[in-house]
This record gives sequence, C-alpha cells and structure tokens, in this order.
Amino acid sequence: MFEVRIHGRGGQGVVTAAELLSVAAFREGRHAQAFPSFGSERTGAPVVAYCRIDDKPIRLREPIMAPDALLIQDPTLLHQVDVFSGLVPDGYVLINTTRSLDELGLAEFLGRFRRERVCTVAATELALAHVGRPVPNAALLAGFAAIAGRISLDSVEAAIRDRFPAKVAEANVAAAREAYRSVMRNMQEVAHAEAD
Repeated sequence: MFEVRIHGRGGQGVVTAAELLSVAAFREGRHAQAFPSFGSERTGAPVVAYCRIDDKPIRLREPIMAPDALLIQDPTLLHQVDVFSGLVPDGYVLINTTRSLDELGLAEFLGRFRRERVCTVAATELALAHVGRPVPNAALLAGFAAIAGRISLDSVEAAIRDRFPAKVAEANVAAAREAYRSVMRNMQEVAHAEAD
C-alpha cells in the first residue's frame, strides 16, 4: 500500500487533490481511498487530506500517520505544523514553492532523505498563469506523478477532465503538464549532480 498525506489550507483544493489522486489510481485499475481531516473548516485554516493506493482492497480507515509521500500545498505551514511527522525514511516530499530548500530552511533536515525524492514546484504560480486562480492542486498532483512514478500524467489529466467543466479542466491540465515537466527537469538535474 502507498499512502499520501496532503497538507494545505482551506480553499486551496487539498481535499480535491486527494480525490483526484484516488480517481487517477482507479483509472489505472488500482484500489484507492481519499478522505479529509479538518481542524477548522474556514478558508485559510490548515487542512490535511489523505489518499491510499493499493493493488488490493483497502480496509484501513484511520488517518495516515507514516506517509510514503507528502504533498505540501502551502509552504507557510512548514514551520507552523509538523508536516513531516511520520514520513517514512525513503519517502517522497513535494513542496509548492518558488523558493529553494535552503531558502525554506529545510536543506539540512531534508538532506537525510533521498535527494531525488525531495522536490519543489511552483504550483501556485502555474495555476495563476493557466487557471487564473491560486489553486495549486492539479499542478502539484502532476508533480507527484513525476517524482514518485506511482500514477501517470495521463491518469492525472483524465481525473482532472472528469472533475471539472471543459474550460477549467483544460486550464488545469496545462498547469499540470508544465508542473510535470518542471519536476522532471529538477530530477534530471539532481541525477546529473549526483553523477558528477
């Protein structure tokens, strides 16, 4: 079983991101489960959503305490909430930001994880450019597809098209494709740096 925890704030599409991820997994013939956990249901309040993906039926129903992957939609949570709690040692981390890990004050902490599994992507900026709204979920999911390889970009795009009206869907797909390319470039740079 592969478990994903998504951190963000109310209004950023955190719950929708988990649902889209589960739909993408379903489209690939896997079992999936998505559910939210709200501390407060107001816009801007911290929100956590979960997604489990497996090749067999999922019977667990509790929150994910030891995620295989973290998607962090709002970097302001990094020093306010223990978003990294329980992350497995070979886990994946994808952070929505234009800043580097050094600028975020995370380079040393995240240095204990596999470098090719830790990445940033400017998902909010891509959403603003393509969708016109600061809703980074579709771009972040495509970045996850690139970094983790657990779902395909095609499945992410199909899930987006299933969920949204055509015009909104295509704008989100454009943001998702650009995020996917960005994360793939980042991973190639890390691979080249490690080879030197």
